[in-house]
Amino acid sequence: MSTETYLNHPTFGLLFRVCLIEESRELFATLYAQRLFFLVTTGPDGVQFDPVGRGDARILVENRLRNLRRLGQHQQHTQLQTAYKQTFQ
Repeated sequence: MSTETYLNHPTFGLLFRVCLIEESRELFATLYAQRLFFLVTTGPDGVQFDPVGRGDARILVENRLRNLRRLGQHQQHTQLQTAYKQTFQ
């Protein structure tokens, strides 16, 4: 079973999910270059794409890693740590 999530952006094409930030908010990146990041918010009005700089995206993921560690969710932390290394290092 694949846990990868993809979303089609109207201008930039296929995006992949880097991680869940909080309920209804997820961080996505462009599939091929992994240079453009979007904070995607899902709400009653539909899907909203907000562009995020690489530095801000990195901070969002680092904060999520800290929260997962604090909550003791070790498996999710390990998975996100791997995605973090692949995306930002």
